[in-house]
Parts: sequence; C-alpha cells; structure tokens
Amino acid sequence: MIKSLLIVALGGGVGSAVRYLVSSIISEKVTQGVFPWGTFVVNVAGCFIVGLLYGLLEGESSHSTRLLLMTGFCGGFTTFSAFVNESLCMTDAKAYMVTVLYITLSIAVGLLLCYVGRLLTSA
Repeated sequence: MIKSLLIVALGGGVGSAVRYLVSSIISEKVTQGVFPWGTFVVNVAGCFIVGLLYGLLEGESSHSTRLLLMTGFCGGFTTFSAFVNESLCMTDAKAYMVTVLYITLSIAVGLLLCYVGRLLTSA
C-alpha cells in the first residue's frame, strides 16, 4: 500500500507540474475573453492521454505502471480525464443509465457544492 501511494504521489506531482506549465503557456498565448483556455486544453489533452494509456496498457501486467501513469500522472494533470474515462468504461459495460446518472450528478452536485463553498466563505 505504501509503495502504491508513493508511485501515485510521484506521478501526481509530475502531472500537476506539467498541468501548471501547459495551462500557464496557453493562458499567456490566448488572452481573449473570459474562456479558460488553459484549463480547457489541459482537460481535453488529459482525456486524450488517458485514452492512449488505457489502450496501450490494457494488457499491461504491471499495476505499478498503471498507477504511475494513469492514476498518478493523469490524475495530477487533470481529474477530468479520469471522469471521462470512467464514464466510457460504464458505457462499455452497457450501464447507460448509470453513466447518465454519474455524469449528471457529478456536474450538478459539483456546481452546487462549489457554489455552497463560495457562499460559506464569502464576507
């Protein structure tokens, strides 16, 4: 368990640093309007990367490799990629209603709780 935690922490640290760099570079290059281009690019790039890794590591016997790259790096880079991949896995299992429920609740409850958190901390 400790070894797995350290592997995830290593990948997550690298993923977070890369997210910061990519988001900063994109945000500096594109400063039009209020659309968060840096975050958008990171989220969609993370989805692409986790999709590639999912396919490449499907037969991979090393659990440590999956932890380092998918859980760690991609999780640190963007948790949105995990959200999308899990949604696709549920779709692959033909759990369509559960998939719709998961996506809807994740977005609705996430927005609600972020709003409540802001309300609780506003002056």
